[in-house]
Amino acid sequence: MQESFDINDSIEGIWEKLGEWTDSLILSLPNFILAILVFVLFVIAAKYVGKLLGRILRFKVRQDSIREITIKIVKVLVIVLGFFVALGLLNLDTVLTSVLAGAGVVGLAIGLALQGTLNNTFSGILLSFLPEIQIGDWIENNGYAGRVVEINLRSIVIKEADNNYVVIPNSQVVDAPFKNFSRTSRSRVMLDCGVGYESDLELVKELTIKAISEHFPQKGNEEVEFMYKEFGDSSINFVVRFWTDVTSNREILLARSKAVIAVKKIYDENDINIPFPIRTLEFNNKLNIDRSSED
Repeated sequence: MQESFDINDSIEGIWEKLGEWTDSLILSLPNFILAILVFVLFVIAAKYVGKLLGRILRFKVRQDSIREITIKIVKVLVIVLGFFVALGLLNLDTVLTSVLAGAGVVGLAIGLALQGTLNNTFSGILLSFLPEIQIGDWIENNGYAGRVVEINLRSIVIKEADNNYVVIPNSQVVDAPFKNFSRTSRSRVMLDCGVGYESDLELVKELTIKAISEHFPQKGNEEVEFMYKEFGDSSINFVVRFWTDVTSNREILLARSKAVIAVKKIYDENDINIPFPIRTLEFNNKLNIDRSSED
């Protein structure tokens, strides 16, 4: 009889517990439905936020990979926010606290493990929004010079003049100074040269400025600048500076080559000498040479 009594009590306890759970489920059903609806709305909102962000980034970011990863990150953040709001509607404060604590620990561990990678990633996102460097620009950075062909979340890729590609981590580009030849349409080109000591220096200056001005018209307040620098070993050296349309290292070399041809031509027409180093050997042991020849 005792065993039958215990079984009946257990069955009644189970039914009472199931009844309590059913009542609790019925009472929580509106919040549960509301939480599902809120989460679905956040998922839909993430989709439209991604589309809107894509339209905005299309005019700001030229790199497709940067736009795509940025849109994905924003969509995930919106969905995660909806998940936490849904948990709050279900009054699952303990679960929400545990999830946030676990996310913090996991995020810290991932951040420490991928510190260098994350640094390059955030630097890549920063570079994609900087107007100072864009795809197609000719830059100098970390001892390399070339045209930017790609900006991704890990590095930028530049193509050097010798047709080789150089991959530079984004963090190094952000942390180090870089020179961008393409940000300005006109730049100043410098040409070094020298003339013989017998030359008329005033005439040399006049002819040089004339030759450069004819081939490189100056605009606005620009002017051809000519300055003598020093008395060299075999020439009086000078530098001439002028403005022209250049946006890459190659165009600078072409402009300097054109200037060399122009200056050499006008110097030849006016018998102006551009000397080259000469080494003179003197033999002061003539007496010894004569004696050795007699022997």
